[in-house]
Amino acid sequence: MAATINPTLLLVIALAPLVGAIVAGLFGKTLGRVVSHSVTTGSVALSCLLSLVVLWQVLGGAHYNGTVYTWMQVGSLQMQVGFLIDSLTALMMVVVTFVSMCVHIYTIGYMAEDPGYERFFSYISLFTFSMLMLVMSNNFLQLFFGWEAVGLVSYLLIGFWYTRESAVFANLKAFVVNRVGDFGFILGIGLVAAYTGSLNYTDVFAKAPELAKLVFPGTDWMLLTVLCICLFIGAMGKSAQFPLHVWLPDSMEGPTPISALIHAATMVTAGIFMVSRMSPLFELSDTALSVVMVLGAITALFMGFLGVIQNDIKRVIAYSTLSQLGYMTTALGASAYPVAMFHLMTHAFFKALLFLAAGSVIMGMHHDQDIRHMGGLRKYMPITWFTFLIGSLALCGTPLFSGFYSKDSIIDAVSASHLPGAGFASFAVTASVFVTALYSFRLYFLVFHGEERFRTAVSQHGHDDHGHDDHAAHGHGSFEPKESPWVVTLPLVLLAIPSAVVGWFTIRPLLFGGFFQGAIVTDTAAHPAMADLAEHFHGPLAMALDSFVHLPLWLAIAGGVVAYYAYMVNPKFPVAMERMFKPVYVLLDHKYYMDWINEHVIAAGARLLGRGLWQGGDAGIIDGLLVDGTARLVGMGAALMRRLQTGFIYYYALAMIAGVVVFMWMFVPGKLLSGWFIR
Repeated sequence: MAATINPTLLLVIALAPLVGAIVAGLFGKTLGRVVSHSVTTGSVALSCLLSLVVLWQVLGGAHYNGTVYTWMQVGSLQMQVGFLIDSLTALMMVVVTFVSMCVHIYTIGYMAEDPGYERFFSYISLFTFSMLMLVMSNNFLQLFFGWEAVGLVSYLLIGFWYTRESAVFANLKAFVVNRVGDFGFILGIGLVAAYTGSLNYTDVFAKAPELAKLVFPGTDWMLLTVLCICLFIGAMGKSAQFPLHVWLPDSMEGPTPISALIHAATMVTAGIFMVSRMSPLFELSDTALSVVMVLGAITALFMGFLGVIQNDIKRVIAYSTLSQLGYMTTALGASAYPVAMFHLMTHAFFKALLFLAAGSVIMGMHHDQDIRHMGGLRKYMPITWFTFLIGSLALCGTPLFSGFYSKDSIIDAVSASHLPGAGFASFAVTASVFVTALYSFRLYFLVFHGEERFRTAVSQHGHDDHGHDDHAAHGHGSFEPKESPWVVTLPLVLLAIPSAVVGWFTIRPLLFGGFFQGAIVTDTAAHPAMADLAEHFHGPLAMALDSFVHLPLWLAIAGGVVAYYAYMVNPKFPVAMERMFKPVYVLLDHKYYMDWINEHVIAAGARLLGRGLWQGGDAGIIDGLLVDGTARLVGMGAALMRRLQTGFIYYYALAMIAGVVVFMWMFVPGKLLSGWFIR
């Protein structure tokens, strides 16, 4: 096996989706739908195949870290395009391209009736290119390019149906919130460039011990702590961590395929990948790690609560995504970076599966997304039902399923941490197990079991997932759901397989086999989470059997039992609970009033500040005083001078006499002057 990887191979992986995006975007209408989806799907499939080749080479010891192109040089600072291919990158490349390929195939059936068919394929292929550039980068400049590019394409995809006001609002909201995070991110990159003189990962990581000794100017804060927190603020925006999480649920206004591609498997995990890549920096700041852990724990628990009361099938899964991202972030704070990446991988499969299965349900329900109008779909959509069940079991952490191995590893890693906030974080991720099972099985039972409510209910949802209005007031007594076509169900099967078994086969090599050695740095002496996990791991089967004597599994079972009782046995129970805990329900229904705070406090404060700067600063000081005031002062001086220059000789003579008197008073000795007057 070669010790290095062919850079031409890497260029093909990154650029193939870009070529597909250009062809579909510029020539799609001319070439037609078949050519558009064939070129984009084929290019992403090629990238997926070659990414598997790269992963195989990396497993054999190959690597690559080199510059492809130097864009510019400013003094000693070089701005380059380059690739860093190690185990961390190779894993992300496979996850991104595999999920993207499944979404491309799924989209052929799901978007078949949409007039923007070619444009959509161009967007999702362009997104794949952007994500690959992000994960393959070997420097902060290219990382930032990919970071912003995925943000831009997500803006285009969320607002894909741009004639719908709610979609436009959602994509603007996502764009603005991500800019808040990106502001912190670029500050962090600026600090890196200022104190290391380089944007290259290798150079920056080599200087990390020196940075750890510096203090941020004008404060007693450690420079590395400020730098890491700034970088993490960027991750908070992309990976939707509290309080920058508010954009992700609204992003469900976009077509379902992009919910799977962007907001479950790839874009939202960019922040997790970035912090893992920056582990040599974060490991030197316990304060930054504590901030990461606590915010992740808050997101994991409190976003899960919101999923319990949602009635839109996609929004339930969206809040589940927020909670699972909180799990990953908490693992990062515990210095269990391999565990976070492990959960990133398993989550990518089962969450993409759940979103695509939800899209299949939406198609079967004639684009009604309200789970209160569903029920009994199991016998009409057997493939969708079975794959959705697999995804739900993986999400809840059922033993032997992929999500079990990654989620339980996170819980164990956090409990082994000794950083400030670890106690709360351990409680939060453990309690979240019950919440996850509750909203997951609530969704599962209401959609696939029980009364067939679509026969009697009339849709009040008014939300058509394809942007048309012909189903908005659809009467559900006039149709029977049916299974989706093979282009929709095939990706479900492809994603269901790893959702069920990938955890069993990969937990040992990823967490305890040195897979991330050299790519992720962990100080096991100061942060013993990974060492503690390794000490207690005795194989995937033993781990599954051991779970029966630990609390998380029984919490998951309790959540499923409560969901079954509340939504299958006694449907009046949720109504009674809502009435009993009305204030709590109102708080959850208003999403902790975060949107209200953002709109009426933060945005209103920003508007007041802007108006004050405009009226007081711009109009008052700059225009009124400096610009217009100077002009008025000159005008007043000119008017005064005009009054003195009258043209009458006697005025000039009087002025001359007055001037002589003043001159004599100033320069002639006082005694001589007084004597002159006496005479």
